[in-house]
Amino acid sequence: MNDENVKHIIKKRMEKAGKALEKNNMAVYYADTKEDVPAIVKSLLKPGDVIACGGTMTAAQCGVMELIKSSEYGFIDRTAVPPEQIKEVYRKSFCADAYITSANAVTENGELYNVDGNSNRIAAIAYGPDSVIVIAGCNKLVKNLDEAIARVKTIAAPANTKRLDCATYCKEKGECMSFASGDSAEMTAGCESDARICCNYLVSAHQRHKNRIKVILVAESLGY
Repeated sequence: MNDENVKHIIKKRMEKAGKALEKNNMAVYYADTKEDVPAIVKSLLKPGDVIACGGTMTAAQCGVMELIKSSEYGFIDRTAVPPEQIKEVYRKSFCADAYITSANAVTENGELYNVDGNSNRIAAIAYGPDSVIVIAGCNKLVKNLDEAIARVKTIAAPANTKRLDCATYCKEKGECMSFASGDSAEMTAGCESDARICCNYLVSAHQRHKNRIKVILVAESLGY
């Protein structure tokens, strides 16, 4: 983003969300560009750490995947196993030293909002790995949980169902069927597709274990 005036506003919003995240016992780091992210992630890891990750476009766009796949760490690669072994990989991820993912939305109130189909990602965010590193572009910033829900229904879910080629209403129409009908309920009862990716919902608010969750806010648009 070249417009410094726009970037100034984005950084102010990042700072507001960051202070709220810190108040909720999450550690916060700031990156001007995606190229700054790998160095921050590296500073949060130790040589020999076992690392797992969710299905994150953001980490790939930042070059983080190249970092964690290096011989310096033990990477649990979910893409390197046949489908019948994926459940075992998901379970191993709970014992990882660090889990790397993104968020579907980050609120100005200091909450992380995530929605999953298999739910291995939100499960690992909530419990298991000693350290959770969340990388979020400025496009993930929203005012509150209502905006977070709307963001998933109109941006994150449709984009991901397109990426994953899921046979869902949102892939075909570009928005959740409940959002299209004006239903404000968070749980989308109308979607009965077996390919649905919005099955379980996680709000990460005030954390009991201080700084277990680390959030890297990036002043660029990343992921969905």
